[in-house]
Order: sequence, then C-alpha cells, then structure tokens
Amino acid sequence: MNDKQELEKLKKDLTRLKSDIQEKSEDIEKKDEEIQNLENKVEDYHSQLLRLHADFDNYKKRSEKEFKEYVKYANEGLIIKIIDVYEDLERALSADKSHDLKEGVEMIHKKLKTILEGEGLCEIEATGEKFDTDKHDALMVEDNKDFKDNTVIEELGKGYTLNSKVIKYAKVKVCKKK
Repeated sequence: MNDKQELEKLKKDLTRLKSDIQEKSEDIEKKDEEIQNLENKVEDYHSQLLRLHADFDNYKKRSEKEFKEYVKYANEGLIIKIIDVYEDLERALSADKSHDLKEGVEMIHKKLKTILEGEGLCEIEATGEKFDTDKHDALMVEDNKDFKDNTVIEELGKGYTLNSKVIKYAKVKVCKKK
C-alpha cells in the first residue's frame, strides 16, 4: 500500500471516527438529558414526600387537639343535668324550715359545688355587669335610674361556663333607657 492509499484510508477512518464521536456525543447528550429528567423527578418526589409528611404531622396535631377538646368537654351533658339539681339545692337552702335539714342540704350543696368547680364549672357574673349576648339571655328589660343603659339589673337564673365555654346562659333583666 502506498502512501496515498494509506492517507485516504486514514482520512476515511478519521471521518468515520468523527461521525462515531458525533453519534456518541449525541447519545451522551440524550443520556444527560434523561439523567436530568430523572433527577428532576426524584427531586419532585422528594418534595412531595416532604409535603405529605408535613401534612400528616399537621393532621396528627389537629387530631390530637380535637381529641383533647372532646375530652375536655365530654362531661358537659352530665354537668348540664347536675346544674338543675344544684340549683334546686340552693332553693331548698333558702327555704330555712329546719336547722338539721338545712345543715345536711348545705353540706350536700357544698360538696356538689366543689365537684362541679373541680370539673371546670364556673358561675357567670351577671348583676351589675354590662349585658353580653355571649353570656346573658335577656328575659326582661326595664328603665332603671340606678343602672346605666345596657347593664344587667337582676339575675333571674344563673348561667355557667365549663372550661371557659358557656354551657348555660344567665337569664337576666336588663336596663334599657327610654
């Protein structure tokens, strides 16, 4: 083989190699693009996983809070029923017929009051307070010179809160200036 032929062969080989290099470069670019797409997917999945984890944590915290709230007010129905008995005892105490009966009823009343307060029950202050629809139920209105407008003149029935939640509104007479 002479030099010319060898040179031609080398040129062909070089052209073929350039073509192969070009093909391989294109293949590498495609593979790099695929890798980038897969990395983006992995990043998206990771972000989605983190969001789901955060959502689950929030759900767990909200569920725990709701459960605590449920437990906190679970006795509400029972306490509402006991309130009427408690008030009947108060009325019996005010009758003052027999000293022994009164002492016994006073003792029961005191124990019942302690139990109810221990469960979170509080009486709503009414007389002399500014009328508040969130705590008071106005049964009557009256123009009274001794009280400011929109002030509770008289408590007609006690109201109660259980752990700061109103469970029975105080029934009141309110001053309304004419």
